[in-house]
Amino acid sequence: MSSARRESAAVRVLRTSIIVITMILACGPVLYGVLLSLRPFASVLNNPLDLVPGLDEISFDAYTAAIRPTSAGGYGLGSFLLNSLILGVATVIVSILVSILGAYATARIRFSGRSVGNAIIVAVYMFPGVVLAVPLFVLLSRAGLTGNLLGLVIVYVALTVPVSLYMLRNYFIALPSSIEDAALIDGCSLMGVIWRIVLPIALPGIAATAMYIFMIAWNEYLYALLFLVQARDLWTAPLGIAQLTDFDTPVTILLAGSIVVTIPVVVLFVFAQRLLISGLAAGAEK
Repeated sequence: MSSARRESAAVRVLRTSIIVITMILACGPVLYGVLLSLRPFASVLNNPLDLVPGLDEISFDAYTAAIRPTSAGGYGLGSFLLNSLILGVATVIVSILVSILGAYATARIRFSGRSVGNAIIVAVYMFPGVVLAVPLFVLLSRAGLTGNLLGLVIVYVALTVPVSLYMLRNYFIALPSSIEDAALIDGCSLMGVIWRIVLPIALPGIAATAMYIFMIAWNEYLYALLFLVQARDLWTAPLGIAQLTDFDTPVTILLAGSIVVTIPVVVLFVFAQRLLISGLAAGAEK
């Protein structure tokens, strides 16, 4: 009994140590970057290893310079954040509307080629983005949709619909079908079943899928560079961060811009963490 207690205590100590070390390795560089971004650039050059800035050194000038428009002497990150927000919200709305109907059809309605369609959905999601970049660029160039946000929204919808279909399909499969059958017997139409019964029950999974799609659209870089490289006013936040990597950009500006771009996704995840995890777990069930 005593050896078992000692063993369990040792396991607890080891587990705690691993968690603490992992947290330090994961959060340490981020915290160090935040502290550096609050110091003047000259102070960082003179003493880059100082972890805690003095009270007289704390300044938010790097953040204001990163967000300020280029016409006012800044780096224009504020407008890039707004462009990313527009793209993310538009992509979420269109992808969710399309995916709800498609996922419900593949989960509940039996039709010829259903299994083949599900396999194609997964296969499309597994294609690397570089493989689809050239065909999408040629197609949208001929349609005159390059150099604007509408074309990029179409690209993001094409990229996110397969994964949202897959997630929502598995979530719908996990839902009990007895309530839907009872509603159909009572005379409710199929669209009525989806709107009045399925969507309220599946709301956690839909919300989790929407947040995942938003994070994909918010962090995407390759297609934004390909379609908006010549339209600087429409650049997204990742493109704005990429411009800050120039050698003449102070490191405090680069750190401040990176932190500002990261904050919306972190805040979204913190406030919806439980909903996101439960939705993803339910969507992963077979």
